[in-house]
Amino acid sequence: MTRDEIMKIIKGKNVNFFRLQFVDIFGAMKNIAMPRSQIEKALDGKIMFDGSSIEGFVRINESDMYLKPDYDTFVVLPWREKDGNNAARIICDVYKPDGTPFVGCPRNNLKRILADAKAMGYTMNVGTECEFFLFRRDEDGLPTTITDDVTGYFDVEPDDSGIDCRRKIIQTLEAMGFEIEASHHEVAEGQHEINFKYADALTAADNTVTFKWVVRSIAAEFGLHATFMPKPVFGINGSGMHTNQSLFNLDGTNAFFDEKGPLQLSEVAYKYIAGIMKHAKGFAGITNPLVNSYKRLVAGYEAPVYVAWSASNRSALIRIPASRGLGTRTEVRCPDPTCNPYLAFAMMLNSGLDGVKNNLPVPDSVNVDIFEMTAAEKEEAGIASLPANLYEAIQELKANPIAKDALGPHILGKYIEGKEKEWDTFRMAVTDWELDNYLSRY
Repeated sequence: MTRDEIMKIIKGKNVNFFRLQFVDIFGAMKNIAMPRSQIEKALDGKIMFDGSSIEGFVRINESDMYLKPDYDTFVVLPWREKDGNNAARIICDVYKPDGTPFVGCPRNNLKRILADAKAMGYTMNVGTECEFFLFRRDEDGLPTTITDDVTGYFDVEPDDSGIDCRRKIIQTLEAMGFEIEASHHEVAEGQHEINFKYADALTAADNTVTFKWVVRSIAAEFGLHATFMPKPVFGINGSGMHTNQSLFNLDGTNAFFDEKGPLQLSEVAYKYIAGIMKHAKGFAGITNPLVNSYKRLVAGYEAPVYVAWSASNRSALIRIPASRGLGTRTEVRCPDPTCNPYLAFAMMLNSGLDGVKNNLPVPDSVNVDIFEMTAAEKEEAGIASLPANLYEAIQELKANPIAKDALGPHILGKYIEGKEKEWDTFRMAVTDWELDNYLSRY
């Protein structure tokens, strides 16, 4: 999309409010709102903001930052139309005053890693599957973990009270240019999933943060709270973000497909899988970034805990979906939707490319239910476990040999600093579980 095309839409749709969007290193979406009088200045990348106010960006003495918009991300917001007036948004990259990309911008960082992949002859395609819960709000408007529906996996009306909200979310996303492939009720009560078409990695990351924003916005219209928290309720399934990924050659063919290869997978695919497996423990701190993330990554709730791969086994970290040809891909099942997709894709891409560059051998596939294997059987098969908590994950991230290259020293250092503070806060907190179990007894 060009600047002139955007201005034509702005005039034709009577856009009077404009949001410049970007994310911080932890994946939180940030907005700067502009009136119509400032839109042309915004499109020219002349809007400045205080980078020292954004967690993980810069110090107060180097705070001036500029937002450079990506014209292809411009879209009118369907749910913000009122009395013929519209609002729009555009996603931006963060730049320094000297005109160079800011190394702490997660979007800039992903572009850097994608450029490295292109130099090797590849592009990366990604499709995310973000699960979420729809919960009631209380009389004060605060979110609860109470849901009206009592339905389960793939169930339909009339029991699924979230169906109308989910339908409105889909309609909104389609109006914004998303190609929705499927939607359904997930396993747990109140849990939903909406799948949209894969895209190149940068667009997929943009789409993922936009998807979460739309889901929350539309849910609020229905008086509901949408949460992407990995494990909001004890004893039921949590929410994941299965990440389908593949490498394409620069001529548009799928580098993972080989009609004559084992499972019709190419040598590149197997080496990529090997790289993902090698670095899985080291990138979990990025793909599963919260204390709560590791309440989901436990055996018994369909979440992957073990570092293994299979053509069909859903207890393994990596699954190979049945589609072949252009649809040949790996599905990495550990990420959850609270991750920063720009960083998660950069880490997983660099992991897979490490396998390709170094001709890593892929371990044998595991085609039995790993949850049913004994500890001795897992040890004999060489099946490692993902980190058990955020502290372990951050230690693995710090030791990971490709993390500094995948994220850059600035992002990696600030990210680890923030997560270590988060863990310390959790470690020192007195929880309801402790009060319930100890207060009266001791």
